[in-house]
Amino acid sequence: MSAVPAMFVPRLNRRRRLGRIFATVCLLLTLGAMAMLLLLLGAITREAWPWLTTRFLANMPSTLNPETAGMNSAIWGTLWLISFTALFSIPAGVGAAVYLEEYAGDNRFTRFIKLNIANLAGVPSIVYGILGLALFVRWLRFDRSVISGALTMSLLILPVIIIATREALAAVPNSIRQAAFALGATRWQTVRHHVLPAALPGILTGVILALSRAIGETAPLIMIGALTYVAFTPGGSLLHDYDHSAGGVWQWFTTAINDQFTAMPIQIYDWASRPQTEFHGLAAAGIVVLLGILLLMNATATGLRAWQQRKKT
Repeated sequence: MSAVPAMFVPRLNRRRRLGRIFATVCLLLTLGAMAMLLLLLGAITREAWPWLTTRFLANMPSTLNPETAGMNSAIWGTLWLISFTALFSIPAGVGAAVYLEEYAGDNRFTRFIKLNIANLAGVPSIVYGILGLALFVRWLRFDRSVISGALTMSLLILPVIIIATREALAAVPNSIRQAAFALGATRWQTVRHHVLPAALPGILTGVILALSRAIGETAPLIMIGALTYVAFTPGGSLLHDYDHSAGGVWQWFTTAINDQFTAMPIQIYDWASRPQTEFHGLAAAGIVVLLGILLLMNATATGLRAWQQRKKT
């Protein structure tokens, strides 16, 4: 009686060997990428170190005297810009994702919307700059202001927040929803008290990535007319002599969001494009400050995410 040929030969030793080779290659690629990143950061920090002083953070930019130039206006412009971008984009993005994932039915119209959101996430940022110029600067007549920049950046990162939030909501086990419905909870109570808290770590991850992209973008701000040289902060003209009543605070706030502005990527680009070596050192210092603010934002959001995960467990 002839032996039946084996349909499957495990070859465990060969598979384990290939697995170890693959893991080693991935480790070497990871270490190589980290080494290149550390090399670049070290080179930038070495060039920026002589310029990283309190005067650099406190002074306004200068096109004539790099020794006294700073990026105070760019730092405050970035903080205003990213704060309003988060204010506009996070509620809209999370709300849209909740509707698409929890309320909208699976029909041709919703599939069309989801497809277009996925496509918008890959659109080059310069296109959003052109849209912001046409819609917010010219049509709505917000001019070249903080509010125009924040709305343009909100459009840029909105698809990323929607996609990340939808993925986080979809990862929540459906048994949680069914248990809440079985106990008599409405759909909103189920989403509010069970689904959103369970998905919050994933949502925060998407928000971190989206805001990290927004804080480093330059092309949309150039398109809407963010200035390369601004010697004032948004609302700075009224900061020291405005009325401390509610009406005075509102006047200062409305003046600030309608002021012209610059941002740290714009200022860094301007310094890096100048031929003088002193401005190159200033650009390196600006890069370090920008990375510091970005890391601080990410650390804060990561801490909130970790706190929510511990609270959930």
